[in-house]
Amino acid sequence: MHPVLINIGSFNLYTYGFFVALGFITAIWVSQKNAAPHGISAQAITDIFFVILISAILGARLLYIGINFDFYKDNWIDGFKIWNGGLVFFGGFFGAVAASFIYLKIKRFNTWETADILAPGIALGHAVGRLGCFFAGCCYGKACDLPFAVKFTNPESLAPLGVYLHPTQIYSVLLNFILFFILMGIQKKKRFNGMVFLSYIMLYSLFRSIVEFFRGDFRGNFIFDFISMSQGIAGMVFLISLILIIKQSRSCYDPK
Repeated sequence: MHPVLINIGSFNLYTYGFFVALGFITAIWVSQKNAAPHGISAQAITDIFFVILISAILGARLLYIGINFDFYKDNWIDGFKIWNGGLVFFGGFFGAVAASFIYLKIKRFNTWETADILAPGIALGHAVGRLGCFFAGCCYGKACDLPFAVKFTNPESLAPLGVYLHPTQIYSVLLNFILFFILMGIQKKKRFNGMVFLSYIMLYSLFRSIVEFFRGDFRGNFIFDFISMSQGIAGMVFLISLILIIKQSRSCYDPK
């Protein structure tokens, strides 16, 4: 659509980067609001998100490069051009979870409670960030003739030009918005620490797997010729989070 938001001389403000930054700011703001009733300062949330930012970008980019290694092995300098798109959520997710877990342990936060506080904000921030994918043309959909199909015409777009496609980026935006409201509802009635966060990754995995069926961009090798790598990861994350939810829920009613 519009990969470059502002162009002044040699200065380009890329739309993808703008919305990713806006999504990050949104996630921090929502999380700070959620943290206040728990006695966690706004500065503490900002510090946690700094750890999340660095580790998520690194993990998301590394997984994307790994999936598209045949291209990047001969064009390694392009691996640094994240403003052109190319971040895989699950790579960022695993990187952020690992780094945040270590950080929270060092700072002696309640890990599950803090994860619950952060989850709704991350979902909303993700929704905002996905708008950047739409404007950049990455994560594009398969060809279709639906009345709400989109056609990319900007030569700098990463999507095929002049073809009507599923607006998969918008699907992701809407599903993440829905997920945000679901998580806010769960947060008000949660029965154990970790319930909001585990619900987040379980439902996100489900939503992501659905959207994947409509994606048309290259996403690595497929399993059984129809399950993408992201769907395979999502399936494992879904099962693990479901098992943990059941386990944690049962422990709430354990008479011990």
